[in-house]
Amino acid sequence: MTATAPARRPRPASARRPRGAAAPWLLMAPFLAMFALVFVAPVGYAVYQSLITVRRRGLFGEDGRETAFAGLENYRIALENDAFTASIGRVLLFGAVQVPVMLALALLLALLLESASAAWPGLFRALYFLPYGVPGVVASLLWGFLYVPGLSPLVDVAALVGLEVDPLGPGTVLWSIANIVTWQFAGYNMVVLIAQLKSIPRELYEAARIDGAGPVQTARRVQLPLIRPALVLTAVFSIIGTLQLFVEPLVLAQFTPNIDSGYTPNLGAYGSAFTDNQYNVAAAQSVLVALAAFALSFSFLALVHRMGRNR
Repeated sequence: MTATAPARRPRPASARRPRGAAAPWLLMAPFLAMFALVFVAPVGYAVYQSLITVRRRGLFGEDGRETAFAGLENYRIALENDAFTASIGRVLLFGAVQVPVMLALALLLALLLESASAAWPGLFRALYFLPYGVPGVVASLLWGFLYVPGLSPLVDVAALVGLEVDPLGPGTVLWSIANIVTWQFAGYNMVVLIAQLKSIPRELYEAARIDGAGPVQTARRVQLPLIRPALVLTAVFSIIGTLQLFVEPLVLAQFTPNIDSGYTPNLGAYGSAFTDNQYNVAAAQSVLVALAAFALSFSFLALVHRMGRNR
């Protein structure tokens, strides 16, 4: 009597792994490794630091120190800091005014340079984009000297016509910072919008012209709807950049006492870390700023999506 081996059942088609399934992951491995190294790891470490506290033993910490889990204690300290919460409200006001003004200026420049009557569009495109190539520190120093009364020709010209202007005063310094940011980034956003404008087929312009549409109607009915993705993209980038406001107030603080160490959330986190030596509270402030940027960006995208769906 001989035993017979059981017949091998064929594997179901769904269980078979197609050849080459691992190839995309292998190709993406360098990117994923760099993403984890330069993005996920720093964010994760900041979150970790925000959840711990360092206790020093002895009057001056001479007996060593220990690290303990603090839960949300650092977040409570950050949110109970009136200067920090006031700085968040300040940058939100800043963004509510500066971002629409900058995007409107960038859109106007893009439409003018892409109009049929534009002269030397390449030259003016380069000139408008040029401020973006100026480092933020240099731009802030340049404008800082233009803001100082006694040095600024702009203030002197305003005084000649009877206007008393103090760009570094307590009520105007925020908008002087907004002017620097707008000067720097309007050209950058303009280039993004122009790239989208150039993707519009010429046939649509011809059809609009045959239908009797003028430049304003063409911009409103043809160009603006088709560059909507670029407008959304630049708006999201600007919202994120608003909450990261740091260099401009840090430099202008050397020109005026109306900018303190907690004028913006990032300045407050910087002061907590390197002036007050509260590194864990600074980590909590940084995480709060990142969460605020994420919440604002997500809310804006959801609003745009809902408006597009209701059309």
